[in-house]
Amino acid sequence: MVNRPATLPVAAAVLAVEGLTAVGLGGYAGVETIIGSPSDVSSSIGVSAFGVLVGAALLWVAWGVFQAARWSRAPGVVTQIFALPVAVSLVQSAQYLLGVPLIVLALAGLAALLAPPTTRAMIKE
Repeated sequence: MVNRPATLPVAAAVLAVEGLTAVGLGGYAGVETIIGSPSDVSSSIGVSAFGVLVGAALLWVAWGVFQAARWSRAPGVVTQIFALPVAVSLVQSAQYLLGVPLIVLALAGLAALLAPPTTRAMIKE
């Protein structure tokens, strides 16, 4: 895409950060399951696998947004909408170092995904 709007890489970067974070946390849970002594091994494995799979899916969506694929916008927007209540909950529980950056990322991601230049690029006007 020759005239790629600046909003596409911004949205893709937000989704990539969220995806990498999910993969990292899922991987961390997996390592802790292996080297630690979890009270419920099957739940620990499930949580770890879920984190890694969700992170991989978000990275795929980030790639789609970067390529201006039409299908990638909806899962990107839904992810940001789901991230907002999680972020607010973190802030309300005084976990500001996690909640505030997540609010900023989610709002930036929503703004970039819903911006008119993104819409034009994705529908190829």
